[in-house]
Amino acid sequence: MKKQSNIASFLLVFGCILFGLGSLIVKFVPVGAYAIAFWRLLIASGIFYFLMKLKRQHFPKSKKALFFAALSGVFLAFDLAFWHESIYAVGPGISTLLNSLQIFCLAAIGFVFFAERQSKLQILSLFLAIVGVALISVEELQHNIDGIYGIVIGLISAVMLAGSMVMVKKVHQEEQTALFPLMLMISLTGALVLFIPSLIFNSNNLYPTTWQDWGLVVIYGAVMQCVAWGMIAYSIPLLSLSVTGLLLLTEPVAALLIDYFYLDKAINLWQWLGALLTLFAIYLGSKR
Repeated sequence: MKKQSNIASFLLVFGCILFGLGSLIVKFVPVGAYAIAFWRLLIASGIFYFLMKLKRQHFPKSKKALFFAALSGVFLAFDLAFWHESIYAVGPGISTLLNSLQIFCLAAIGFVFFAERQSKLQILSLFLAIVGVALISVEELQHNIDGIYGIVIGLISAVMLAGSMVMVKKVHQEEQTALFPLMLMISLTGALVLFIPSLIFNSNNLYPTTWQDWGLVVIYGAVMQCVAWGMIAYSIPLLSLSVTGLLLLTEPVAALLIDYFYLDKAINLWQWLGALLTLFAIYLGSKR
């Protein structure tokens, strides 16, 4: 069991880093926030359908499991769309930091609805995580004080992400579901939900206009949705929500590194200290 938990933790961290790298594609491909989320989920739906048929896996029989999977897709759809809006407004680094605040939503939901009691060590790790993320984000908020919309929509995306992950856990509580059918239901539901908003809000930039941009969008759907989110969905049922939330904090740290090394963004000493403190919190929170 411990070995399985360790593997799940590794996959979750790796999936989060891949997930965060998608912010670069969103930033540089001229497609609307809702539209690129739609294409990502639609492309992923086709891939997961092929994999499900290849592995001869089946949808769950439980109607509640199907409902929770669909609801997870709805939450994920708007998490992605709102995260993209935040990326456009305040940049990849701060938007990913805001999105990562789902840790507090997950911890609260786990405590109230799943009777997950945290140890003193995990409570300490949550406190350190709060301080670490605060140190990383304070400087960003000062530079982007005019981007109130980006900050608010980024916070809402964090709530949506937490909701999606909780619904994945609820699916497995109703019926053990194979990964590919689950991801197909999540991705397809999300794509369907975003179709109309994409037409309304992104009519002028609904789809990529160059082969290079199409290639990046396909990568966004295949790698970030199928590989990264697939790893996350596989790992969630094997870990508590509090540990899941802490491990997901690797995403903002990775975003900070991308901003520094790839986007040539200035990072001060306090932000580096926040990154180290966040990593230490992740280590403490992962101790069972």
